[in-house]
Amino acid sequence: MDNTVEMQIVEAEERLGAAMLGSDVGALEELLAPELIFTNHLGGVIGKEDDLAAHRSATVEIHELTPSERHIHIYGDVAIVSVRVHLSGRYAGVASEGDFRFTRVWALSGDRIWRVVAGHSGLVA
Repeated sequence: MDNTVEMQIVEAEERLGAAMLGSDVGALEELLAPELIFTNHLGGVIGKEDDLAAHRSATVEIHELTPSERHIHIYGDVAIVSVRVHLSGRYAGVASEGDFRFTRVWALSGDRIWRVVAGHSGLVA
């Protein structure tokens, strides 16, 4: 595996986590691809604008986001990341806490920026 590319993905993952924690819509705007498809742990599908709107309105508030067990596979201009995350926060005013497994597909865009094009989350039992 190309360590340079892997380090770019690790850095992108860290930027994404910080943006989610801080509801940094500007950073999320850059890191999420316009065509994002994200399937949440309840089976709902959201796009980039849905995610940005949830952060803008404080519908989603993340208080803790602690990653572990990260696996990265690189396939040219695509990277697949699987990471376990302990997450706590609030969604629509309801407190939530638990361990989740996220799978994210990062793709290198035409302007050579890694962006999330697809993702999925599942609750770890």
